[in-house]
Amino acid sequence: MAEIDCQGRTTRQINAAIKEFIAQGESQVLLHNPAARHNLGVGIVQSARLEFAGSVGYFCAGMSAGPTVEIQGSAGWGLAESMMEGRVVVRGSAGNGAAASVRGGTVVIHGDAAARLGVSLKGGLVLVGGSCGYMAGFMAQKGTLVVCGDVGEAFADSMYEATCFVGGRIGDLGNDAVIKEPTARERAKLEALLSEHLPGRPNPDFKKVVSGRKLWNFNKQERALWREAL
Repeated sequence: MAEIDCQGRTTRQINAAIKEFIAQGESQVLLHNPAARHNLGVGIVQSARLEFAGSVGYFCAGMSAGPTVEIQGSAGWGLAESMMEGRVVVRGSAGNGAAASVRGGTVVIHGDAAARLGVSLKGGLVLVGGSCGYMAGFMAQKGTLVVCGDVGEAFADSMYEATCFVGGRIGDLGNDAVIKEPTARERAKLEALLSEHLPGRPNPDFKKVVSGRKLWNFNKQERALWREAL
């Protein structure tokens, strides 16, 4: 395993060192003293494993396609934004906009997530062991969003074909979001996901939230709903 001490290095130098190790054939890179720096591990398109021994700042692992990233702490805003594939695991909590515009792969947050979790989600799986803030799942197009705890206001607002599951209280459903009963197959899949990604956690009584599809096509009879959404 290659190791990088981030202390005294700029973000550019740290990311360059990561890519240099990967180019040399290293499959695992351990980074010490990340000190919540922003933009660490961005744009990695290989299947290497990166482990940050501490918390990271904004946009960690953003625009990546393939790596496994483990953060032994918390993460700032924009975690894994626009990730194409791979896996990002945060042992702590995450700031605003975690997993925004993710197209594939898996994002697991063991703690809580702040506002706007999984906005414009386009695929993949986002799993939160704790609770999340307002406007999670806003305009999510595809993929699966699972929050084991509570969710804030405007949850799943203006969503398309994504599917959300909530284990706790829903502060408020967003425009055109509706609650449905999970199928037996979906409950079994949720149990398997928790066993794989959050072992030892209790399996909540999940509620399923999907789009009511009223906003998919404009209808002049639904003008009030459209005004509220816009």
